[in-house]
Amino acid sequence: MQLKMKVLPTRKMALSNSSFLPLVVALPLFYWAFNLRKSTKLVLYVHDYLSGDDTSAITVAGKHGPQTSVLHFGTMVAVDDPVTEGPDPKSKVIGRAQGMYINSQLDGKGLHLMFSVIFTDGKFKGSTLEIQGADPFAMKEREFSIVSGTGYFRFVRGYGIMATQFIDIPNLRAILKLDVTVKHY
Repeated sequence: MQLKMKVLPTRKMALSNSSFLPLVVALPLFYWAFNLRKSTKLVLYVHDYLSGDDTSAITVAGKHGPQTSVLHFGTMVAVDDPVTEGPDPKSKVIGRAQGMYINSQLDGKGLHLMFSVIFTDGKFKGSTLEIQGADPFAMKEREFSIVSGTGYFRFVRGYGIMATQFIDIPNLRAILKLDVTVKHY
């Protein structure tokens, strides 16, 4: 028994492939035109205090144990810092920055951040932003990543610019300004 195969003419194949061209062009245009992503910009202030009655961060590990200064390579700090609307410590508290950072630069001048901003008041109450990235704190401004979020910020992606608003190195107290831009649904 012999099998017979039918060969389509080349001209018809080219015609059928060209009918997909409008679809290939239209799909990205529809996505762009009907993109439902929102953009949100926030300015937050994180009060990071490793000393005083209002301590919000502690050294948990380092070369010489928990007494190691955060300014030394390898030191790990756990944080539960207040997040406020303004730079004044008496500003309205709108959340907490909870997580950790580690001094990850051999000369001690850079941190790696991993923390959640948990909103406890205001429009975003119950939502979170997940922050991760390098913090070469000797620089005036540094950029970090927003890698995830919950609630209002579900499926978020974005970035932030961090600037040191106030620093007291001998007492290890700082106020950081976070200028955040995120895209989300």
